[in-house]
Amino acid sequence: MRTSKKLFSVSMVLTFLLMLVFTFGFTTPENKNRLQQDESKECITCHSLQGMGSSIVQMWRESKHSQNGVGCYDCHKAESNDLDGFNHRGKRIATIVSPKDCAQCHDEEVKEFDGSHHAKGAQFIGSLDNILGEIVEGAAAANSGCRQCHGSIVRVDKNGKLDARTWPNTGIGRVNPDSSKGSCTACHSRHSFSVTQARQPEACGKCHMGPDHPQMEIYTESKHGIKFQAVRNTGVMNLSNEDWVVGKDYTAAPTCVTCHMSATPSQKVHHDVGRRISWTLRPPVSIKLDSVDVRRDRMKNVCMQCHANEHTENFFTQYDEAVKLYNEKFGKPAKAIMDKFYADSKLTKTPFDEDLEWVYYELWHHEGRRARMGASMMGPDFTQWHGFYEVAKHFYNKFIPDAEEIQKGSTKDVMDSEFHKWKKGLTDEQKKEILDFYKKRYGE
Repeated sequence: MRTSKKLFSVSMVLTFLLMLVFTFGFTTPENKNRLQQDESKECITCHSLQGMGSSIVQMWRESKHSQNGVGCYDCHKAESNDLDGFNHRGKRIATIVSPKDCAQCHDEEVKEFDGSHHAKGAQFIGSLDNILGEIVEGAAAANSGCRQCHGSIVRVDKNGKLDARTWPNTGIGRVNPDSSKGSCTACHSRHSFSVTQARQPEACGKCHMGPDHPQMEIYTESKHGIKFQAVRNTGVMNLSNEDWVVGKDYTAAPTCVTCHMSATPSQKVHHDVGRRISWTLRPPVSIKLDSVDVRRDRMKNVCMQCHANEHTENFFTQYDEAVKLYNEKFGKPAKAIMDKFYADSKLTKTPFDEDLEWVYYELWHHEGRRARMGASMMGPDFTQWHGFYEVAKHFYNKFIPDAEEIQKGSTKDVMDSEFHKWKKGLTDEQKKEILDFYKKRYGE
């Protein structure tokens, strides 16, 4: 009988301990005491039930937040003046956790992000891209497409509910009801907020892919991407390390994050992903950004953790020459023709109502970007066949003929330049070079 009671008591203790683990996760003893006392206890207990977001609780249990005693209410607590705050079981909470909330603990990271181009993602509103999505295609297409990457302006209706046309949204430049910009969960998915996930290329590939900015596809084609795929499941990348310094914590391959924001032995991790970028590859004509030498040196510092100085310098020479070629041969001439047509009222001020505007848009926005981005990330197929080949084909066979239809002689100065003289026939020297090449390659 005593043995039975003893076994029953042990069973009760074990059951109680298991309930604590289920409710609070694998937290440290000091943090467990805190969670038992704070307002998060009720959230965790209720949302652990099936159908009440139990997966959210499980993700939180496995997170660094849980391990460090950061509970639901620490992030979701709303102040009395928060527009999206609402009363829930005696507490005032907000659905959206904004960078302002994250800054309670991650102030430096939020400041860095706030100065980045990512934080300004929603400023595409009013651009040609937005006109195309919002008006030409339709608002619902933009809400479920463009704004899911760029970010929406999240609005709150008169009943205090989040407007369904603007939420859910984790776009990188989301404008939040508290006026802060950005969404940390664009990269660090809630509620696990995993650095392991954020360090992998797919985190960036959610937005950086497709016909107009195929960085994910270019990376996958590149030797960097091929190497990463070969080793990603072997453990050598140490993706879950608290410190993640290239050349120290891992050497096998880089990811997007390695080059654009993670630490090197002499640079700390930084949440402004553009601070190592020296060219703009987005607009019709690329320009070098301010502090270009500093930016380039930061990127070279990453490269030289794996590559010798000569390799690094020669790569950037090739890259710069490809961007300049696009600019001088195609980008600037096409833009000059379009600017003159608008100035002379040969084209209306309404975007996309004339065929030439579509041809020109794809020339720089799709094909021209692919050529430049392919060169920047060592993607030869995107530089060539998805890039410069498409640019040349449509420049010579669509853009120039369509421009001539609008105004005869409008392209004469362009086509008379050294870049385009080949259209009048190859020189004897050029013909001989081609013939000699094929003779050497395939024999007489």
